[in-house]
Amino acid sequence: MIDLSISRQEIDEIDKKILDLFEKRMEVANEVAKYKQETGKAVFDKERENQKLEKLSAMSHGAFNEHAVKELFSQIMSISRKYQYSVLPHTDDVTDFQRIAKLQPDKDLRVYYFGVPGTHTQQAMEDFFEGEVEGVSCQSFQGVMEAVERGEADFGVLPIENSSTGGITANYDLLLNYENSIVGQYVMKIDQCLLALPGTKPDEIRTVYSHPQGLLQCREFMGQHPGYEGIEYGSTAAAAKKVAEEGDRTQAAIASRRAAKEYGLEIIADGIQQEKNNSTRFIVIGADKVYTKESDKLALCIELPHTSGSLYRILSHFLYNDLNLTQIESRPIPGRNWEYRFFVDVEGNLDDAAVQNALRGVREEAAFLRVLGNYKNCC
Repeated sequence: MIDLSISRQEIDEIDKKILDLFEKRMEVANEVAKYKQETGKAVFDKERENQKLEKLSAMSHGAFNEHAVKELFSQIMSISRKYQYSVLPHTDDVTDFQRIAKLQPDKDLRVYYFGVPGTHTQQAMEDFFEGEVEGVSCQSFQGVMEAVERGEADFGVLPIENSSTGGITANYDLLLNYENSIVGQYVMKIDQCLLALPGTKPDEIRTVYSHPQGLLQCREFMGQHPGYEGIEYGSTAAAAKKVAEEGDRTQAAIASRRAAKEYGLEIIADGIQQEKNNSTRFIVIGADKVYTKESDKLALCIELPHTSGSLYRILSHFLYNDLNLTQIESRPIPGRNWEYRFFVDVEGNLDDAAVQNALRGVREEAAFLRVLGNYKNCC
C-alpha cells in the first residue's frame, strides 16, 4: 500500500522546485520587458506563444497531459504578460477621456429623459440634478442618444438595469451606436402602482397597460388577477396618460405615484411589484468623454477573440490588478452568430495605476475594447 505521507512529501519537494523555477522565469521575464522597452516591441506576441504551447504540448505524454500542459503554460505566459504590463513605462494614453473639475457646468442645463412626464426616468433626472434642469421628454431611447450627440441636450437620462428583471438590453446596444459616454448614474427604488380613473372599482378593470418592464416586475400581481389582460405600452407614464385621456374605466395602468399625480388618476393598488426592494439603475450620458477625480466606476465594452479561454484571460487582468467587477452582461454581436460582446462594470478611476495596467492588457488581447464611461457610483 502507498504511504500517503511519503507521497505528500514528494509533492512538496516537487512544488518547491516548481516555485524556484517559476521565480527564475519571472526574473527572465523582467529582462524581456526591458528588451521590449528598448525596442518598442509589443508585450503580447500571439504567434510566438502559440508555437511554444504546441511545442510543449508535444513534449508531454498522454492526451490528458497534452491538454493540461497547454493550460498550465498558457496561464504562466498570461501571468508573465501581466507582470510586463506593470513594469513597462507607459507613455501612451489608455483612453481619450479627459479629467474635468466637475460634471455640471455653470449654466442652465437642458436634459432629455425617456418617456412622457410622470415617468420614473423624469424623477431620476430631477433627483440626480437636484431639480435645477430643463427636462425634455423623449419617446424613445434612441431619441435621447441622438439629442445628446447632436448637442440639443447637455445630458440624457436612460434606464439601464432593474434589480428584479435585469439589464435593459436595448440601451446596452445603443451605447455602441453613438459617441456619447456615461458620465453618471442614479439608483432609485421603484414602487409600481395600479392606476385607474377616480372611482374605478378593481373588478371593473379588464386591460392593464404598461412598459414591458413594468408588466414583468408585476407578473405575480397580474397572475393573481386573471381577469386583467396585460398590454405592453411605450412607457409606464405613457400608459397612465392613455388611461387618463381615454376615460375608460375598464382600463388601468401600471405606473408610478408621480404618474398618478401628473394625470389625475387614482391609485387602486400600491407596491404591486413582486420584489419589494425593486430598484432601477439609470445612466446619465453626455457628448464629451470626461471624468472627475471622484469617478469610481468604469463601464466597458469588450469583444473577445473566438477562442477557448478568452473570457477568463481577459477578466484575469482585473483580478491581477485587484479590481472589483460589479457586473458583466453579454450581448450577441450583430452579424456574427454565437459570438458575444460583454458589458463590464469595474470599480476604479482612470487615473489609478491598476486601472491603467488592466486596460492596457485588455486592449492588447481583446478583439475590441471601448471605455463607455468613468463616473461616480451614486445611489
